[in-house]
Amino acid sequence: MVVTLGGKRILVIEDEYYIAADLKRALLREGAVVLGPFNTVAIGLAAATVEPIDVAVVDVNLEGTPSFPIADVLSARGVPYLFLTGYDGITMPDGYRAHPRLAKPFTMEVVLDTLRDLVCPEVAL
Repeated sequence: MVVTLGGKRILVIEDEYYIAADLKRALLREGAVVLGPFNTVAIGLAAATVEPIDVAVVDVNLEGTPSFPIADVLSARGVPYLFLTGYDGITMPDGYRAHPRLAKPFTMEVVLDTLRDLVCPEVAL
């Protein structure tokens, strides 16, 4: 079974312009519906609270502010997500270490593959 991101509503929370633009382009090429990218915790939190979302990409640090409140909302709603970060795993608080984390720099194919796994975890097994 081939997992596709086509038609999936993907929330993108990223404050680095070029990374955000690259993510959006790659997801649109896959046929996804891209929500964002949003670059602050306040705007990302608003979107994470009200938008229908299939999966999310969340930068850990948004303009110097941790994005964990966004992750908490996504978890409460049952929305799978992955973190993007320039930090190593040991700096992640305990409650967030179980979520997929991609270290910057990353390849877009790894991001897309991780999102596919999150959208359809039974295929990844």
